[in-house]
Amino acid sequence: MAKKLKWGVLGAAKIARVKVIPAMQLGQLSEIVGLASRDASRARETADALGIPKSYGSYEEMLADPEIEAVYNPLPNHLHVPWSIKAAEAGKHVLCEKPIGLSSGQCRDLIDARDRAGVRIGEAFMVRTHPQWLRVRELVRSGELGKLVSVSSAFSYFNDDPGNIRNMADIGGGALMDIGCYPIQISRFLFGSEPTRCVGAIERDPTFGTDRLSSGLMEFPGGGHSVFTTSTQLVPYQRVQVFCQKGRIEVEIPFNAPPDRPCRIFIDDGRDVFGEGLRVEELPVVDQYTVQGDAFSRAVLEGWEVPTPLEDSLGNMLAIEALFASA
Repeated sequence: MAKKLKWGVLGAAKIARVKVIPAMQLGQLSEIVGLASRDASRARETADALGIPKSYGSYEEMLADPEIEAVYNPLPNHLHVPWSIKAAEAGKHVLCEKPIGLSSGQCRDLIDARDRAGVRIGEAFMVRTHPQWLRVRELVRSGELGKLVSVSSAFSYFNDDPGNIRNMADIGGGALMDIGCYPIQISRFLFGSEPTRCVGAIERDPTFGTDRLSSGLMEFPGGGHSVFTTSTQLVPYQRVQVFCQKGRIEVEIPFNAPPDRPCRIFIDDGRDVFGEGLRVEELPVVDQYTVQGDAFSRAVLEGWEVPTPLEDSLGNMLAIEALFASA
């Protein structure tokens, strides 16, 4: 049996309880052995419900446990960097939820902490290890559809709850930080470079002060463009179109890929506007959080690079900042 990396989880965030922990528990290389909360009874209750053997009444207690080798950090955005640094200083590897922090400066601080501690830290962009995105990038790089010219994305949901952290401007809420980071990440992933120019447009919620509608245009070396719209108060929707000189790829469920049914991408050779040249590829059923957890565990156990290293996170954060500055 392959050695498994022993993980601890900071907090009991919904994404951790509902999606990430159950998925990682199915992994071949990941073992969740502990969960920490600032409330000891909540930690024990959550750990019991998820079949996690250890619970801790503080984050510090978990970081002091020598059995924990890696930490998953799904805390609110403003706590990503502070607690990831504390985990690194405790000698733990860290998989931190996106966005990596509130600024490029915070990201640089985390890079410094990683290098001092000699641990591995990665950002939890699960899309980068999902088979559908690896296939899209393979198609783009193959040249089958011609040169990549433009990536067009839409990502939205509706949430006007004032108590939700996504609607709190002072802790990194808003559309661009929460979901705009995905079109930015995927565009950089496909173009394989950093944007040279960013143009942003933002409409803010008059009560929350968060950007509830954010659109961006990014220009890449060689003239390629990425355009996207994201919103926290819009009909739930997500789709990505990848336009090349000779063909097009449409990603049906690009970001919240389902764990219980195949994902589909539509490849159009461009022969007409009626879709006569369209073919559909189905990707195998996988849970992208299982894949992400095992990919990070493998990086630690076998000395590979983590799927989304902090240097890449810095590029994403700089693009977010540029879009805010433009807007």
